[in-house]
Amino acid sequence: MTPTPDNRTATPIVGIVGWKKSGKTTLAVRLIEEFSRRGFKVASVKHAHHGFQIDDAETDSARHRRAGAGEVAVVSGARWALVHELKDEPEPDFEEIISWLSPADLIIVEGYKTAKIPKIEARRSASMTKNPLVDDDPMIIAIAADHEVARTSVPVFELDNVEAIADHIAATIGPLRKCFGSAETRSASQEQSRD
Repeated sequence: MTPTPDNRTATPIVGIVGWKKSGKTTLAVRLIEEFSRRGFKVASVKHAHHGFQIDDAETDSARHRRAGAGEVAVVSGARWALVHELKDEPEPDFEEIISWLSPADLIIVEGYKTAKIPKIEARRSASMTKNPLVDDDPMIIAIAADHEVARTSVPVFELDNVEAIADHIAATIGPLRKCFGSAETRSASQEQSRD
């Protein structure tokens, strides 16, 4: 069964965009770590290349998929995943994917350059393409680079200065609030309801 869309548009979203080898994944991971360290519940979305495989070894679930199962749910006491084969169906659109996520305080998206969400543009000297994205995307709220950046209309941060980038995200798209779904908030609410 495909997840039923549910409205999560109130959750703040920030995208991490950039060309291949621009440091997008490293920055996204470090921001997830930073916001999690600050006590926020973070969800993430990663746009992958066309034929990516989650489960491609000789696992039981991969064998189920290759045998023709349109969906395979893999469930354990620690985590669960649902793999849905698109076959001739179109790729779900960005809003649909976001609507499937559980409640969170912040959603960090890697990729989806054209999504209409606030974004941080990652740049590295090793990037295969040097064309700046900020010139054509008014949704870019900052640049994170490992090199000097020519004059631009948005703030520029060192790529490794994750705390400052996180502060800028919180100030620009926030204020971030802890959602009711977090354990800390739930226990505080439960204590208040007992009083």
